[in-house]
Amino acid sequence: MSLLTILCYPDPRLHQVARKVERVDDEIRKLINDMAETMYAAPGVGLAATQVDAPLRIIVIDISESRDQLQAFVNPERVAASGVAEREEGCLSVPGVYEKVRRAERVTVRALDAAGRPFTLEATDLLAVCIQHEMDHLEGKVFVEKLSRLKQSRILARFRKQGRRAVEPGPRRLAL
Repeated sequence: MSLLTILCYPDPRLHQVARKVERVDDEIRKLINDMAETMYAAPGVGLAATQVDAPLRIIVIDISESRDQLQAFVNPERVAASGVAEREEGCLSVPGVYEKVRRAERVTVRALDAAGRPFTLEATDLLAVCIQHEMDHLEGKVFVEKLSRLKQSRILARFRKQGRRAVEPGPRRLAL
């Protein structure tokens, strides 16, 4: 396994729409393992393949305290959503930015696991937020784009001033 470089907002590659994974094979499983290692090292609780410049429909999530309950979602599809919840979010691609975002309170997703087996999962609370946040990345969307225009422009100006393009994994506040 190896650590991958996480793209940093406003890198245009974060706006790529991910393409469907045609077959879950050893190459895809290696990417999943590398993504997991990168997410844990960052530290984060979720990571989309597009964030590591692999425009494929893959996300990894582990919201457990023990960091040993990795979930991989290949070609995830939202089947249902209900309710509304507002929760503070951060993002490994937007380090240091934490803002409240409104999302569905409950989501049901269908995907393939790392072995290529189909599954359906109903999620609430933090897991529902993570799934929606990471699935947004697969559509080329970054969570700051859900904020007001004023907040977006301030964040964008700050990141452009810093000349940020990509970040190496390292210690920072927990982010999605």
